[in-house]
Amino acid sequence: MSATADHAEERTNPAARLGFQPGQVVQEIGYDDDVDQELREGIEEITGQDLVDEDYEDVADAVLLWFREDDGDLTDVLVDATTMIDDGATIWLLTPKTGRDGYVEPSDIGESATTAGLSQTKSVSVGKDWVGSRLVTPKAARTGKR
Repeated sequence: MSATADHAEERTNPAARLGFQPGQVVQEIGYDDDVDQELREGIEEITGQDLVDEDYEDVADAVLLWFREDDGDLTDVLVDATTMIDDGATIWLLTPKTGRDGYVEPSDIGESATTAGLSQTKSVSVGKDWVGSRLVTPKAARTGKR
């Protein structure tokens, strides 16, 4: 695929900017009626699989975490999410944009991520009402673990 085609897909499918790959298992946490359906469908289109819910009992390749200010303690939610993925995997923390109900301060996201042992690598707009923060777990020491 050409670079031009890649950029065109990113404009038409916001999920393409998030780096999901075909075959990945993406676990969704915090689903409610306010989530961005277009983003969810785009992720399923890219991965070729339905999103799995919070009851999924295997290790996921990535987590899609919808979080609003009133959803509880962000640090606790992030710590729980890290138990569902392998070392080095990504958690996309999706929070309402500035001025929207449930907005979460960026400083709260940074502090909670650090406390949960995650690194924030970038933030992107993922729809009309949501912003995504890419959080990654530390890669395990190279001791033969895959």
